[in-house]
Amino acid sequence: MRAVMRKNLIAVAIGVLATAGSLLAFDYWLDRLIARQSQEEINTSAKRAISLAEARVRDAVGAIDELIKRGVDGCAPAQIDLMRHAVFETTPIKEVSVLAADGQVLCTNLGPPAAGRKILSSEPLGAAGGYTLDVIELGNGDRAVRLGRKAGANGNSAAAIVPAILFLPQVSTKGGPFNAYAAMTTRSGALIGDVGRPNAREAASGFLARQHSNELGFNVVIAMPPGLIAVNGDDLKWLGTFVWALMVTILFGFTLLTRRRQPHNPIAEIERALAAGEFVPFYQPVIDIQSGKLRGAEVLVRWRKPDGTLISPAAFIPLAESSGLILEMTRDLMRRVCAEAGEVIGRRPELKISFNLAARLFRDQSIVGDVRSIFSPSAMQLSQVVLELTEREPIENFTETRQVIAALQGIGVRIAIDDVGTGHSGLSYMLKLGVDVIKIDKVFIDAIGTDRNSAAIVETLVDLARNMRMDVVAEGVETFEQVKHLRDLGIRLAQGYVFAPPLPGGSFLQLVKALDPRPAVSEQKAAGPALSYLSARNRFSAA
Repeated sequence: MRAVMRKNLIAVAIGVLATAGSLLAFDYWLDRLIARQSQEEINTSAKRAISLAEARVRDAVGAIDELIKRGVDGCAPAQIDLMRHAVFETTPIKEVSVLAADGQVLCTNLGPPAAGRKILSSEPLGAAGGYTLDVIELGNGDRAVRLGRKAGANGNSAAAIVPAILFLPQVSTKGGPFNAYAAMTTRSGALIGDVGRPNAREAASGFLARQHSNELGFNVVIAMPPGLIAVNGDDLKWLGTFVWALMVTILFGFTLLTRRRQPHNPIAEIERALAAGEFVPFYQPVIDIQSGKLRGAEVLVRWRKPDGTLISPAAFIPLAESSGLILEMTRDLMRRVCAEAGEVIGRRPELKISFNLAARLFRDQSIVGDVRSIFSPSAMQLSQVVLELTEREPIENFTETRQVIAALQGIGVRIAIDDVGTGHSGLSYMLKLGVDVIKIDKVFIDAIGTDRNSAAIVETLVDLARNMRMDVVAEGVETFEQVKHLRDLGIRLAQGYVFAPPLPGGSFLQLVKALDPRPAVSEQKAAGPALSYLSARNRFSAA
């Protein structure tokens, strides 16, 4: 017995030493990996910020040059119309104005000049002769860049205002929110704007990147505290191998110290969370990029743990689908949306709310009764509901699925195909299922403007959808350049981080009420949609 105990103690000691050594090696390797990728991330972000700043300035200068060429040097109605057209056509510009010789604002494309503005700095713009670059503070405290030059013999100038936030990073190079600190300054050192507020001690021990524009003289600095960057796909291969070996070592030690435990059952945990109401809806806005109006939202599920932690769908949706819990989860999500947003959405019939449905849910006619029974008591109309057919699994029986889709359309529900161009769908889903909407996958949106093949695919899908009388929604839109390309292709509807990330219910409803206030149903019927393109776009920029 003593010999056995000695052998066990020796085995435990060896296991502990092996685990400790593996952990030390793992920490050292991971620190180096994160440091390298963090530096690459902020270097790329700095270069992209300078490139975007140069493009914004070129767009604004080009618009002002065209206005001056067309004789805009005063506040006549025809000249103000030209100014409004320039703002509409040039995405970065928030406002165009005519300035007197003393710098006083005479008029803008919106009419009378706004009050409470302050010039923080002024200097020549080296990239364009005769231009002056002013950093100004708007009435709401935000900063903006004003570019202008003399427009005629009367001494007046034409100027364009670009919000400072458009010169700064909004998303990371991986597509998520930008969580570092960035600041951009002019040639003379005047601050154009900054995002993020770094802790000084964190910034000192973190990563730093600087980039200079030879064209404009702008300088950008980006600081990132350590530990904010995730490793990429190539490194994950090595990370996975290393973690696997580490876990084998740890499990070996535990087998010597403890009895075998009953394995954790994730399906039971999802069932418990469903019963506790822990799966909550988030809403990603869908925007009409031709008019700037809100057109609805896609509902995305999040798992909110009792401690407030949010779990992304990738961690539980595949298990819910394989276990058959996805149907009850979808029903629960629809009920929550009706209770949370039904009244607000129902009073705005032009808004559409879409839900993701796994392909297997379209096999049974019972989904038609489920949808009718859930939404009929709600203020939300069935005509406002869009069901998105997801593609994690292929459709096995097109005839059966088409019958269910037709039945749903018969009660007023619209059907969409999600992630068109990837997965199992292709053209066969569009041609055989008779859907109402196609959603173009983010992978094609990312390549617009850089990959001719992707642009050609998107253009073909848009033409085909138009001929088949389908609506088109672009997913994963992250830059204003992508918005411009999509508008040029004739696409009206888009969603992505350039507009807003998925929002919790309270935030989304505040956005809906701010963009389209309707205090009473009777007033709603009388007034109708009243937001113009410019006011809608400016309010989104302010948000």
